[in-house]
Amino acid sequence: MEKIGIVTEEAVDFPQEIIEKYQIAIVPVKLFWPELEEMPGENTFQKMRELEKRGIKSFGKTSQPSIKDFLDKYNFQLERFEKIICITLTSKLSGSHNSAIQARKFLETEKQEKVFIIDSLSVTGGQALLILKAIDLIQEGKEIKEIIKELEEFVPQIHLYVMFEDPKWIEALGRISHLVANLMRGLAKVGIRPVLTLKNGVLVQAGVKTGAKEMPAGLLKQLEADVKKFKMEDKKIRIAITHGDSLEGAQKLKEMIGEKFKNAEIVFLNIIDNILGVATGPNALTIAW
Repeated sequence: MEKIGIVTEEAVDFPQEIIEKYQIAIVPVKLFWPELEEMPGENTFQKMRELEKRGIKSFGKTSQPSIKDFLDKYNFQLERFEKIICITLTSKLSGSHNSAIQARKFLETEKQEKVFIIDSLSVTGGQALLILKAIDLIQEGKEIKEIIKELEEFVPQIHLYVMFEDPKWIEALGRISHLVANLMRGLAKVGIRPVLTLKNGVLVQAGVKTGAKEMPAGLLKQLEADVKKFKMEDKKIRIAITHGDSLEGAQKLKEMIGEKFKNAEIVFLNIIDNILGVATGPNALTIAW
């Protein structure tokens, strides 16, 4: 039996090969969008584009994983590992973290003591980077209490930035106002793109980037500003990139980072899952470091 295993949700956006390599148990997130189910397409974003093409005004909703969803994964992992770490998406945007906590209470007392839960205060690539940090610490042979302490200290060091092609999807969910959404659309037309980030787990504006009609250029500018601000020029930078079915944009950002920063490691590039996708919409781009 392995010593420590990982549980997380689909919101992490890990490529399948990473999930399989590290035996990560993924808790499903439910998407309710009847109109979308009828649309053709290989993924949610292609179906969203089809909705727009047909002029159908419809928006999806996601629901947090149930207590049972987490409980099932806890029991599954405890058959393979002595202890498990559950890393959830930010509790400020979802009740998933609470479901994870409640699920632990339904375990036998002996098993409860083997489950450790951490709020990533992030999502997608940011959440993924915290899990990769946990895996590093596990592979170093550190004890569980030391790992949890280091992970909690690591949470504030993770930075996640998001750019939308059209903010109408996140506006529909009530995360930004109609006024702000219109402002974002107007600025984008003249090459000024707002950059959103998660601060203490809450989605807020990080700033605006001029000369950034294309999103890869805008996110590169944000990374450049961060590298200078945090004096990261000579330190290794671990980066995850996710996208709303815009592989071309994600690849372009990856290439731009590679040319600009020799100390940057792109750990993965992957499509955004439903839980974040219904908010970002097609062609969105995120970078976490």
